Amino acid sequence: MRIRLISYTQNGRDTAERIAGVLTGAGHECLRYALPKFLGAGDEVLSVKGPAWAEEGFREADALIFCCASGIAVRAIAPWVKDKTTDPAVIVTDDQGRFIIPLLSGHLGGANELAVLIAQALGGIPVLTTATDVHGVFAVDVFAKKNHLKIGDMELAKAVSAALLAGEPVGFCSEFPVEGRLPKGLTEGSAGLGILISSRADEKPFAKTLQLVPMRYAAGIGCRRGKPCGELEAFLKEQLAACGVSGEELRCIASIDLKKDEPGLTELCDRLKVPFLTYTAEELLAVSGNFTASEFVKTVTGVDSVCERAAVKASGGALVVKKTAANGMTFALAEYEEAIRFE
Repeated sequence: MRIRLISYTQNGRDTAERIAGVLTGAGHECLRYALPKFLGAGDEVLSVKGPAWAEEGFREADALIFCCASGIAVRAIAPWVKDKTTDPAVIVTDDQGRFIIPLLSGHLGGANELAVLIAQALGGIPVLTTATDVHGVFAVDVFAKKNHLKIGDMELAKAVSAALLAGEPVGFCSEFPVEGRLPKGLTEGSAGLGILISSRADEKPFAKTLQLVPMRYAAGIGCRRGKPCGELEAFLKEQLAACGVSGEELRCIASIDLKKDEPGLTELCDRLKVPFLTYTAEELLAVSGNFTASEFVKTVTGVDSVCERAAVKASGGALVVKKTAANGMTFALAEYEEAIRFE
């Protein structure tokens, strides 16, 4: 995750540094912002007011952490809060790191999980207020996030949580294997409201069916420089349709790092709301498999196949659609090899 931290005091700055150390160690990318008079090694200068800082963070970051009073954090984020499916995680902690409070996107954004991680490392107290966490009830949005399942209807997801909190049974079925024991409240029997894990939009086993679509595929894409987003999007959708894969099943787009700033590709990923993963030629060459080699591509990029190797590298799984090329664009598809499981 891309995480930004902000502080306004010396204690807050020191706490932000401790938190960033924990999160960096967990594999996250952190940027710390502090006032000039409290600036330390590795800090960025906080040169704007809180709301302006938060506005940029809402655009660029996956999580914002305020090491200050909660009122400061609330006022800073208030103009930018839109929707739980798109808002970043927001956490506030006092400047001593004693109480770690997720304010926004506790489940889908991962704020609750980050808060628990921070609290464990700092010896603080995570203050979780989401009802399913408080009552120890199965949280469908957390389950979906951890298993890379796309939620088909957020209103039905809320209805599922409400039913479970009220002690009402919620049905469950899946066209994919699921490991682990069915959580309390879910039933494989009949129910008026239920959860379905499926890639088929026409399947409705319950009167009210919440569909969770597994995001099982990584698309590898290569292109000539300057390809516009619209052309890339049309090409991608055509290729996905040809192999019977819906856009909801796409987890990421992958390519070589030479394309990391390619406007058409970055815009495409923003439009589709999927991450754009890029790898060096050395990383792609290290991927094992039987790939469609091109000497021309190798002379330009340093690797014999971009789209196939990138798809396999991103997914860690098997190539299911080999390279297709058209009008200066290439496409390949690989499938993630992960189990869906209840913890």
